[in-house]
Amino acid sequence: MNAMLAPLFEPLRIGSALLKNRIVMAPMTRNFCPGGVPGADVAGYYRRRAEGETGLVITEGIGVDHPAALGEAGIGESDLPHLYGESALAGWRRVVEQVHAAGGLIFPQLWHQGVMRAAGTGPHPESPSVRPSGIWGPAGGLTSSSAEYVAQQLPVTAPMSESDLQDVIDGYVRSAVHAQHCGFDGLAIHGAHGYLIDTFLWEVTNRRTDAWGGGRRERSRFAAELVRAIRLAVGPDLPILFRFSQWKQQDFRAKLALNPAELEEILLPIAEAGVDVFDASVRYFDRAEFPDQGGADAQLNLAGWARKITGRLAMTVGGVGLSNGMYDSNKQGGSSASDNLDRLTARFARGEFDLVGVGRSLLHDPGWARKARLGEPFEAFSNDSLKSLT
Repeated sequence: MNAMLAPLFEPLRIGSALLKNRIVMAPMTRNFCPGGVPGADVAGYYRRRAEGETGLVITEGIGVDHPAALGEAGIGESDLPHLYGESALAGWRRVVEQVHAAGGLIFPQLWHQGVMRAAGTGPHPESPSVRPSGIWGPAGGLTSSSAEYVAQQLPVTAPMSESDLQDVIDGYVRSAVHAQHCGFDGLAIHGAHGYLIDTFLWEVTNRRTDAWGGGRRERSRFAAELVRAIRLAVGPDLPILFRFSQWKQQDFRAKLALNPAELEEILLPIAEAGVDVFDASVRYFDRAEFPDQGGADAQLNLAGWARKITGRLAMTVGGVGLSNGMYDSNKQGGSSASDNLDRLTARFARGEFDLVGVGRSLLHDPGWARKARLGEPFEAFSNDSLKSLT
């Protein structure tokens, strides 16, 4: 056992799920589900991560049961999976069975692209994309999306009606129940990166003057009501993880909160609605979120603040074991292995977070968690790993 990383291999119970360690496969879009249906190759892909001793697997984003949930979103997605329809559900049952047979646990990431979906794309091109206030994002934001896509998305569209909002919540609930019936061990909700839920939280894209907009707490209402509806449908024990982020694909410099008090206004209503774990998505885990706070908390990262503010469990993510962030890695063709795990474990030992999300390292090497436990050297990450299901 690698003594430095030994604390990451302690078990953790979250509701009805008992994780054998704290290493989590972070959700990563893969595009290998023709017609939205995961095949045997997808089941094998996730099984290999469980065989490699990953404590919890979180799937790629899976479209919920709403016609505008999926489409192209600035990076030309295709073959994205969904969580409705007998063929897809049969595929996901096979995935769950394979992961369980390997001794692992698995959550699906429930996803609605919202404003990021280009109109006229996806499995239901006839359905209009939905936006809280009809706003995609700011013109001139720092984004990796193509200029053509941004120009297409910038014109303001109709805001969501009350019936639109309820239809989306109902679609999430249906897919959450489907996931429970498929045998998934919990649920992960994608509330980050400028997708639908996140655009309710962000003041740039939520300009509503009704009960779904206003201040930070009011802008959290949609996320809270959605979580509350899911919690009611799946019962009190199935774990619910909620991903949030400061940055958006529309603008990497975006901020939901400038200080802990503002973050508390956003996260507390969501926590109280029934979230067990907050997945704080940042590009680099080893950065203080609010360094101007001073005192013992000055170096807390975003996951640390989520844990402190809400009292819920928290997961950190962002360049674990690698030398650069995802977008930098995409530009540079890959990433070398990094010695940042000493800084990771130091933060973990201080009680800053409870779980560690590992993305590209596990994408490239299914046995990464085992290597961490044994103290074996890690491999560098290559963008070639994006082209196949290893």
